[in-house]
Amino acid sequence: MQLQDKVAMVTGAASGIGLEIARVFAREGARVSIADINMESARAAAGDIGGGAEGKALALAMDVTNEAQVDLGVKQTVETFGSIDILVSNAGIQHIDPIVNLSFDNWRRLMAIHVDGAFLTTRACLRYMYAAGRGGTIIYMGSVHSKEASPLKAPYVTAKHGLIGLCKAVAKEGALHGVRANVICPGFVRTPLVDKQIPEQARELGISEEDVIRKVMLKDTVDGTFTTVADVAQTALFLAAFPTNALTGQSLVVSHGWFMQ
Repeated sequence: MQLQDKVAMVTGAASGIGLEIARVFAREGARVSIADINMESARAAAGDIGGGAEGKALALAMDVTNEAQVDLGVKQTVETFGSIDILVSNAGIQHIDPIVNLSFDNWRRLMAIHVDGAFLTTRACLRYMYAAGRGGTIIYMGSVHSKEASPLKAPYVTAKHGLIGLCKAVAKEGALHGVRANVICPGFVRTPLVDKQIPEQARELGISEEDVIRKVMLKDTVDGTFTTVADVAQTALFLAAFPTNALTGQSLVVSHGWFMQ
């Protein structure tokens, strides 16, 4: 029970990586806020993890780009569970387009969800963490695209690089309050977000969907294998449970060797 008596908020937690992280955290003793823009899915996820009488999970409707919703969600988490010890800033989307065809609206939408959302949730959580004086952990969901670029993904690559900068700033400022910040950088994980990209990239690149998987997504891995939600969730647990500032301001790549530092 590595997270016994801890309280975590996970954004984008109604499905995919976020849901698996929430499940792992709950199994390790944490009480978890499932924050997602889809409240119906968030309620289902919270019920599955152990809402209601068990009191392990709380469903929150949260658009991470909405300042008022973020502040309210963090406040509700503290009022329900008594504190906030861990934030996993995981909410994200993808958009496939060459830069010359990319609309400013789509550029801004990705920046808002990935970067603005990370900032707003971080700021709200840090205020409670600092006031409580019991430290805390901030985990950002980056990507191998926090380190590398791929064609057709300019706003995503830019936003994921930006999370590393935010993480380093939080690590510097948070250290005085016992707050650590790190970034997980997964390779391709077979979630709905990635499944949606396969036909989109096939159309843009003029290749088959199978070639997108073999020759684009997995070509630089050591074993031609997708990273799994379990791989990422176990990494999040490691970072959340790490006890000191010895591990802060870092970005940990989980990608079957796609990117090696």
